[in-house]
Amino acid sequence: MKRNIMVVAVVATLAIPAVCPAIPAQPGAYMSAFVGASGLSDTDVSSADFVTNKSFNDRVQFDPGINVGLTGGYDFGLIRLEGEFSYKNGEIRRITDQANGLRFHDPDGNLGALAVMFNAFFNLRNSSPVTPYFGGGIGVATLHLTNTFGTDTSGGGSQRLLLYPKDNDTVFAYQGGAGVEIALNRRLSLDLGYRYFRTDKARFESDELTATGIRFESHNGAVGLRVKF
Repeated sequence: MKRNIMVVAVVATLAIPAVCPAIPAQPGAYMSAFVGASGLSDTDVSSADFVTNKSFNDRVQFDPGINVGLTGGYDFGLIRLEGEFSYKNGEIRRITDQANGLRFHDPDGNLGALAVMFNAFFNLRNSSPVTPYFGGGIGVATLHLTNTFGTDTSGGGSQRLLLYPKDNDTVFAYQGGAGVEIALNRRLSLDLGYRYFRTDKARFESDELTATGIRFESHNGAVGLRVKF
């Protein structure tokens, strides 16, 4: 995550000479693409085994993942309305059974979110080429959980277990955030932004023998290039 933040800072620094003589950002229709990093928050995972009639509650932690997407909309000056198509993910780093503190070794799994959002942002216009903004959006996200394995060594041996079977579920999503638009010229601008993203809890029941409940919550930073028409 620190490396990704450094990359964003370097890009912003290199852009300063280009934006100094630029004019303020102009209203109009636009499209943009962005890339950055996603830091998923720790989350509680509930699961049930219908064969043994047992339920489990785990605490799951993630490694940072990617945050990429496309947007299109219209900048009215004071407010900017857009549609967004994005993907975020994170590799599962640690799984701990909250009932007994058992930590599964070498977890192997991934949680991703493919989202379609409708956003509204308020622009703080001024005479400079740098326009701060803030806002948020709502939409839906399809969460994809891969087969997730972990090794149980509590009994003195080493047993590789399938903890969560792979599946997809589409749930409500929302986000909020802020950033700055830096005008490079009348058509191009650089976007440095932060988004907090969260979904309702998804329910995965692909094998009909188990059920897994998990939500996606992340802090996201990105660098984008916006083209106005």
